Amino acid sequence: MSATDESLVLTTRGEGDLAGVVTLTLNRPRQFNALSEAMLDALQHALDAIANEDSARVVVLAAAGAAFCAGHDLKEMRAEPSLDYYRRLFNQCTRVMMTMQRMPQPVIARVHGIATAAGCQLVAMCDLAVAASAARFAVSGINVGLFCATPGVALSRNLSRKQAMEMLLTGDFIDAETARERGLVNRVVPMERLDAEVAALCASILAKPAAAVAAGKGLFYRQLETGIEAAYQMAGQTMACNMMDDCALEGVQAFIEKRAPDWAKS
Repeated sequence: MSATDESLVLTTRGEGDLAGVVTLTLNRPRQFNALSEAMLDALQHALDAIANEDSARVVVLAAAGAAFCAGHDLKEMRAEPSLDYYRRLFNQCTRVMMTMQRMPQPVIARVHGIATAAGCQLVAMCDLAVAASAARFAVSGINVGLFCATPGVALSRNLSRKQAMEMLLTGDFIDAETARERGLVNRVVPMERLDAEVAALCASILAKPAAAVAAGKGLFYRQLETGIEAAYQMAGQTMACNMMDDCALEGVQAFIEKRAPDWAKS
């Protein structure tokens, strides 16, 4: 992959079999990739641009240095202790998180090191996550007197309530395998296999039609936030529209004819 932007968030684009994969790398390694206002702005700008790119099929969220992300920049937060500032900051962070969920491309977290507080929130808000076996996760704000309320929104939608609440109340770390068992990450591999595992997951998604992936992702999150009857209504409408899409017409016809689908036809 070749770098296209050297800043707080590096953008690299896949080539060959991984064309269509865009990797965003958090790039404040000395600060453990803490989410400063500038970092959040850079990430928001990158996500907004990618969301509108037809050629972008999958987004990988990675990080430089020893850590994945240590959460908000506490030094920056402490420098301007006002209620209005904190409200703006957390609204800014929420916008980034919701953009990842609302964009049509699946977002995969590539977690090689610690992910704490809003960094753990980033992992939870990604659609998928692959972690190195040495990665660790915590929502540790409680240790400095700050309950991780906004990370708790994402965490409670990945883990069971009691598991999420235990992390929020204790601030204790969990290891990568525990994170997988509890539903925070999908796969755990040794560090030397991390990139290959992420690439394999990307390749599997790239092999599917973009329209179906985008429609399915959008429906998945909408139905989670509603009652079951409304969820089925939304899902049925989505499937009906999907069945009229060229990709489904080609895929079903290929199944009937016992051949591989030619997604170029869609």
